[in-house]
Amino acid sequence: MDYKVIWSDAAMEDLQDIWSFIAERDPDAAVRIGRSIIKHIGILVSFPFIGPAYPRGAKGSLREIVFRSYRIFYDVSEASLTVEILHIWHGARDESLFAM
Repeated sequence: MDYKVIWSDAAMEDLQDIWSFIAERDPDAAVRIGRSIIKHIGILVSFPFIGPAYPRGAKGSLREIVFRSYRIFYDVSEASLTVEILHIWHGARDESLFAM
């Protein structure tokens, strides 16, 4: 059975920040990257457990998948058949700034 993907406000803000940063230099690239990230997240509809559990202080079902240089953090709820996208984080950013 397929899961429903839900975006947190923080994840939507992350995607907007990524798009804005890239668009300053190359608007076409920003559109391509944004669409590609969204398409990549689409795999979670059918395969929500494809990403490994996030090991650093994570609680419960927090997981992560990677798209290019971006780490996509999400939470799976088997009870409600949902995948909540929590954050999209560029791999070069300082992980100590990351708060879940």
